[in-house]
Amino acid sequence: MAEADDSNQIRLTRVYPAPVHAVWDAWTQLEQIEKWWGPRGFTLTTHSKDLRPGGAWRYTMHGPDGVDYPNLTTYRVVEPYQTLVYDHGATDDSPPLFHVQASFTESQGRTTLDLVFTFATPEVRAQLEKHIRKAGGHATWDRLAEHLEERITGKCCFVINHAVAAPIARVFEMWADPAHLARWLPPAGMQMRFLRATIAAGQSSFFVIEGEHGRMHVRADYRVLEAPRRIVYLQQFVDAQEQLAPAPGSPVWPPTLLMTVSLSEEAPDRTRITVTCEPHGEARPEELAAFAQERPGMTAGWTGSFDALEALLCGDVQPDGGGLTRPA
Repeated sequence: MAEADDSNQIRLTRVYPAPVHAVWDAWTQLEQIEKWWGPRGFTLTTHSKDLRPGGAWRYTMHGPDGVDYPNLTTYRVVEPYQTLVYDHGATDDSPPLFHVQASFTESQGRTTLDLVFTFATPEVRAQLEKHIRKAGGHATWDRLAEHLEERITGKCCFVINHAVAAPIARVFEMWADPAHLARWLPPAGMQMRFLRATIAAGQSSFFVIEGEHGRMHVRADYRVLEAPRRIVYLQQFVDAQEQLAPAPGSPVWPPTLLMTVSLSEEAPDRTRITVTCEPHGEARPEELAAFAQERPGMTAGWTGSFDALEALLCGDVQPDGGGLTRPA
């Protein structure tokens, strides 16, 4: 998001490695949208859906706490594979919370999704933005990325996006410099200490994280470092001798994870971080199931870590992190 404080709009952009017809179908076909729509942990029941100008989508969101949230979406513009415009967040007894325009553009087999959320006033925007963040609403678009990846390639993955107010070169440095990385990556209440700090393509780092949750050793084998836009590495939980060890908190977990960190400029002083994580190599069905089930926990952990990163970039007191990809 890059809107000014006095704007009544929130703008989001996501790029999906899928053709526009696949992204559009994921939005408009019930058997697909029910698999990804809403914050982490929510499920969806559709009562009726009439995809045309003036038509409505009636559905109920089921929260992980057992609370149901009825929703009524009214479509204003439907231009297949190009544009959806609709009112969001209404019920039979209450007006819409905001107005949404979703634009779909394909280039070289990739689809850019531009979202504009328009609120009645800047004050309403600010209030609802806090609510959306607390509820994890922006994870909806990460869940769409995971759904598309699984549908197209059959791979199970975890995706999370976050934007920070810093130049892209500075953000890349926070990932590539071990001294910086250790200050914001570890889970809440824990400290990270490098035993081998070599962040370079073809090299590996080895570190220990310890604190109130115990101790864990982690090895990261770096495949790609392309400053300032991309870092790719393999992550494994190991013992003190760097031999594979069970993941903390779960004896069932993929032994190796492929981590891809992509950075893009939203503005000269604003950078979007996209972290994609997927099991690498051989993984048993029960390990893949455990990974998929833990995605809400991974979202919470990475969100804490990104909060710590933002505080570090702003020079504020560092809050607790939590961005190591592991089961809770």
